[in-house]
Amino acid sequence: MKSNFKNIILAAAFLSCSHFVNAQFLSASDTSESSVRKYRNIIEANREIVTFIEYSMVERGLPKHLRNLALIESHFNRNITSSAGAVGVWQFMTAHANQYGLTEDRRNDLYRSTKTAAVSLKNLYKKYNNWVTVVAAYNCGEGNIAKAMQLANSTQYHVFSKYLPAETINHVKKYLNACYATGELSSVLANYSDSRTISLLKARESYTPGIPLSETEINAGFNLNIIADELKIPMDEILSWNPGIKNELDSNGESTLYLPTDLMPDFLLKKNKILSRSIKEGSISSQ
Repeated sequence: MKSNFKNIILAAAFLSCSHFVNAQFLSASDTSESSVRKYRNIIEANREIVTFIEYSMVERGLPKHLRNLALIESHFNRNITSSAGAVGVWQFMTAHANQYGLTEDRRNDLYRSTKTAAVSLKNLYKKYNNWVTVVAAYNCGEGNIAKAMQLANSTQYHVFSKYLPAETINHVKKYLNACYATGELSSVLANYSDSRTISLLKARESYTPGIPLSETEINAGFNLNIIADELKIPMDEILSWNPGIKNELDSNGESTLYLPTDLMPDFLLKKNKILSRSIKEGSISSQ
């Protein structure tokens, strides 16, 4: 009976964790053969332009996969104009182009617009530190990104993206799909993961009372010390965010766990492992 109870708890935790990963974290949304073939065919049909773009990016210390931004923006068509008035391979709006000294009539100039795009993308990366948010900002503007971050109380795309325009969310999905087709998705996602780690470390170092907390439910099977160990934070911090949680778990067998919004995804990703360790180490200590 005791073994079955453990298995039920572990299964529930695994399903919760899996649902969170699928719902919140990033991946390609279309890995079909037709999608891959479509993107690859466009690249091959525009090989000369693609080679120039890749060279221009690498020359400035930027990754080649940024060629995929031009791919989803315009299919490398320098003469295209969107319904909103964006022009050229990089789909520059007049204001964005002027910001970097690119005149309105030069937006369809492949050489000048690519040089301008490289400068713009490099500046955005210095600000956001990951290419996923850069792609979003390139599409909807830094103002919309700032508003979304403020509403979500988070600087992480998978948290604040729900406050962005649907067009921007779809744009990021297209970018990830294109990167899957070109075999560069793992690099883009690793870059995003590294950025999240840095962001979490900074959040922990600068944590002060008043930072928004997110909540989730845990039961008495969870050991708070193991939660602290897996998240690499002092036990005192967990208790400061959750006064009375020990008594709540002891008396009711369950409690709400509060963690900083930017730290909660790490807990949910490790939830199954934390519970498994808690049960295992609790069983050993009781023998």
